[in-house]
Amino acid sequence: MRNLALIVATAAAVALAGCAKKPPKMLPPPPASGPADASGGNGPGSGSGSGGVGTAALPGSRADFLASVPSDRVFFTLDSYSLDDQDRAVLDAQAAWLTRNARVHVTIEGHCDERGTREYNLALGDRRANAAKNYLAGKGIDPSRMTVISYGKERPEALGSDEESWAKNRRAVTVLPE
Repeated sequence: MRNLALIVATAAAVALAGCAKKPPKMLPPPPASGPADASGGNGPGSGSGSGGVGTAALPGSRADFLASVPSDRVFFTLDSYSLDDQDRAVLDAQAAWLTRNARVHVTIEGHCDERGTREYNLALGDRRANAAKNYLAGKGIDPSRMTVISYGKERPEALGSDEESWAKNRRAVTVLPE
């Protein structure tokens, strides 16, 4: 019994020693410096998601979408799901991109600020996302290409209890798969 334990311990030590990492002979070059963002975008709503300096976005990709439209989101006033002229201009650009990329499906997320109950904000977020979806459908985008989800106040863009933060959180965001 004692010999068996000694054999098992020795075998384990030999196995672990064989797994030791050896340093590479040559290190890879450091990453290129610059404003490149590995996420494919340069921040929410920037519309400039080229993916890095000197790289072209793949047509139909999320990076192409963000580079081609003024924004991936529209904003709403307090307790509202009405689209204003600026929102319609953003959605017109999104509709044009979606028309050119007819195989792309999107999810439209509805969001709210922190005020109000969870249930109220989930319902309002749903109305905001559907307002964007219905506008895009009115521009000829097949509704079966668009999914709607409401996060209510659960996924704030900006943390804070002030008008600037609340305004950033009252939004509908058009999201493409990675």
